[in-house]
Amino acid sequence: MKPACAQCVRAKKGDACEYDDGKGKTRTQLMREHIVRLEMRVRELENPEQSAPSMTLFDPHALSPYYSESSSSSSYDSPGKLSYSASASPTPFPLGEQDTRSMLSPLSVSTPDVDPAAWESLNFSEMASVPATGTFNNVEAPPLDHILLEIFIPHRYQCGLDIHVGRLRDSLNLPPAEQRHPVLMNAIYLWACYLSRPGSLSQYEQLYMSRTTAALGDALQYTARALDAVQACCLLSLYFLSNGRLLEGSYYLSAASTLSIQCRLHQIGSETEVLNNSWDASFDLPPPKDKIERGERIATFWQVYNLDRCWSVVLRRPATVPDSDHPMAAISTPWAQRLEDYENEDLDVGSGSPTLRGFSQQGQSSSLNGAFSMASLRVKASALFEGANRLSTSWSPRSLASGSFSDSFATFEHSIMRFTTTLLPLHQVGGAIPDDKYALIVIHSLAHASMIRLHSPFMHDDGVSREKSLRAARALIHVTKLITDADFEFLDPVIGSCWASAAKVLESELARLQSSWPDPLNTMEVRSDLESLLFVMTKLGAKFPLVAYYSAKVQSCLDGE
Repeated sequence: MKPACAQCVRAKKGDACEYDDGKGKTRTQLMREHIVRLEMRVRELENPEQSAPSMTLFDPHALSPYYSESSSSSSYDSPGKLSYSASASPTPFPLGEQDTRSMLSPLSVSTPDVDPAAWESLNFSEMASVPATGTFNNVEAPPLDHILLEIFIPHRYQCGLDIHVGRLRDSLNLPPAEQRHPVLMNAIYLWACYLSRPGSLSQYEQLYMSRTTAALGDALQYTARALDAVQACCLLSLYFLSNGRLLEGSYYLSAASTLSIQCRLHQIGSETEVLNNSWDASFDLPPPKDKIERGERIATFWQVYNLDRCWSVVLRRPATVPDSDHPMAAISTPWAQRLEDYENEDLDVGSGSPTLRGFSQQGQSSSLNGAFSMASLRVKASALFEGANRLSTSWSPRSLASGSFSDSFATFEHSIMRFTTTLLPLHQVGGAIPDDKYALIVIHSLAHASMIRLHSPFMHDDGVSREKSLRAARALIHVTKLITDADFEFLDPVIGSCWASAAKVLESELARLQSSWPDPLNTMEVRSDLESLLFVMTKLGAKFPLVAYYSAKVQSCLDGE
């Protein structure tokens, strides 16, 4: 009989005890040995001239350079010409400034992002016999699907993806026809490699990107696979945007938005309504199998909405997802919940009534179930961020004559202030569970950035707008004080745009103080605030090149360039 320690015996878990009787190896030891073999294989792939590998590696960057160019501008929102390779974006700052944990290979036993229990559940003996599949420029990837999935899962909310983890894991063991479509799985693996930078797995980014884009065409042939295609397009879009590849990011963002509307994900709960031209082609998804699948569709639509609303501001273009009075354009999908909550029986499944317009236009709080869930608060923050930018950019001297702009401005400002009062106070955010803490940091930041965006056209000439913008910028800095070193690993990259908005306000204030007459005023406080922003931008910029661009702008300002 296998011996067990006293603690496991008392817990009635003797069979699971890993007491070392010296006669065999524990599962942990076997797993670690297998990881060592995998790491040796990766080193062999990285250094073919020092070994005798079974295949030859070629440099994918030399054969397939990826870059994007956007119109040059000095704006914080337009990085101009960026040329970060998808698989080897340069590290913006010296490695010594990064958390040493990011230097570890994702295959390391001490990788903090991987749940040890999940590692124990993997059958490595079966994985070892699976051949590598697919190549890109003659580069093969070892069979790392399970490992990459476990790397990604703790970061799924960072990417905006809410998906049932248990079903996602189980999908890998189902027959191919019953698995999640490769377009989604490869997009997940792409992000896992991205998050592993500068570890050895990051060399496979180009491979998984090529697999994802190749699988997208296949997924679009089947309506039943449309949800996987939408989720994959969202992941691809955020991948490109955070890398500073804005045109590609905008392309996949538009694709995700259009697909979600085509499949009527924006009107979940209104499926029984029949359109007048019912003889036209229908792209409706097949009915969901259960509440969890229905919940994933709801979560996917709001994933698209958040991405569209927030990043359309950064891209300086109109949002793509419509929301109007027209029956085909009105958003009636219910507020999102965490996916685990859809296993309950009492959640709102949709009533066909408008979800957001009452909130965004009048600042009213919806009475629907879930209106104050963490997911719905994020949606509201995204709506305010885009709405404030859209309203402020519509201003012109002529608009003041009618008085309608002033009324809309006052109403929207009240909506932002009212929304911030519904959020968990900052002094309590640190006590929230990690995923809620990361979400609240972004939500608070978007709310304050909304106020800055709303007042931006008047900041230079109006003292009240300048004061409110400064107050919002410093509130944003106050939010950053909640961020620990470990938190940077899980922040949504859109927060970099919020920090850039605050930096622009402080840069303007610094210039005003320095040019005051007859003597320049004290700029120490403003410079200190900019240095605080530079610190967090530098930390997050080590992961996301777009944020590194913002930090470079702040550094130039502080250097007087």
